[in-house]
Amino acid sequence: MAKRNVLYGLLAAVGILFILYALVQNYILDPEASAFLDYKAGAVREPNVPVWLKVMDVHVAFACIAMATGLLNFSNRIYGKSRRFHRVNGYVYLVSVLVVVATSGYMAPYATGGRIGSMGFNLMNLLWPFFTVMAIIQIRKKRADSHRNWMIRSYAFCFTNLLIHLITALLHQGAGVGYALSYTIAIYGTITLLLLAAQLVIRTVAVARR
Repeated sequence: MAKRNVLYGLLAAVGILFILYALVQNYILDPEASAFLDYKAGAVREPNVPVWLKVMDVHVAFACIAMATGLLNFSNRIYGKSRRFHRVNGYVYLVSVLVVVATSGYMAPYATGGRIGSMGFNLMNLLWPFFTVMAIIQIRKKRADSHRNWMIRSYAFCFTNLLIHLITALLHQGAGVGYALSYTIAIYGTITLLLLAAQLVIRTVAVARR
């Protein structure tokens, strides 16, 4: 139990900090996303900036909602107090994921790095809703452990943006790799690391429960 509490505490801290960062960065410090748009080299096609910005605003808002609702539903205390809240909150998470995926699908063709980067985002846009829907299917079949495992896999993708920018910064600023290449590597590296991290958490939780 102590290990699970520590794991949840770390998850909550990272999630809350990232939500605050995303809101401040996208809506206060750089609402025009000028720093990011400067790197749109090699995109399959140039974005219509006003439309792209509106879609990005929706994307960020629902990504934050997904992260917050998912975090709440991993709380044993909240689940113990109200299973109805857990269920309703879970459907809010599902809707948020679908909105994030839909907006990401719009932005994917404009991904930095061109077609290869776009393909990476489209792969994420298939995996994330699949994991989320599988989680719902499992709980409808009363398979709580399987539901939790699929939710862990789904929730891992809430950290996509954080990990992509971290890897990109390490490669571009730390190792001097070109930004477009760094970003492209980061997309596929993020998919791999998130899947591995989710599996590690699943095993850790399983051991803690035993």
